[in-house]
Amino acid sequence: MTTITASRPTRKRLPTRSASNAPHRVAGPDAIAMLRADHKRVDALFNHFDKIKDEAKPTQKQALVDEICVELTIHTTLEEELLYPAARDALGEKGHELLDEAEVEHATAKDLIAQLESASPGNELYDAKVAVLGEYVRHHVKEEHDEMFPKCRKSGMDLKSLGARMRERRAALLGDA
Repeated sequence: MTTITASRPTRKRLPTRSASNAPHRVAGPDAIAMLRADHKRVDALFNHFDKIKDEAKPTQKQALVDEICVELTIHTTLEEELLYPAARDALGEKGHELLDEAEVEHATAKDLIAQLESASPGNELYDAKVAVLGEYVRHHVKEEHDEMFPKCRKSGMDLKSLGARMRERRAALLGDA
């Protein structure tokens, strides 16, 4: 029996960069991609709450709302500490009104989060507060996606480095939570 082996064509090797002349690249998603992922995750949590709220046990509802509150608290902290100051610098006067409104929306969301954290599913208006928080967050997200994020991208902000700082801050916040 004869064995036939095909020779593989040789590929030219591309020159490699040494560590000293390689451009500095930040690994991971940029800040906007991270925040969009947060938005998607929180929206899924609100949708899940909407589906289970009528038949769920109080402990299930409480656990889900706790998760929503933690996610939103971390998210708002990242935006307020890192994104908004960088956006104010990059956007200048053009962004002040948009960023001022975002901060007011955060304050209202934080108030609802605090109310939910001190309540339990058996309390009057508990489900209504979760619903209003969800509506409020969805409105805020739409404004960020439609207005703020495109302006930030156009501004030339270093969104990769900002994303790296957000990942570090998120890890620290999760360690505290």
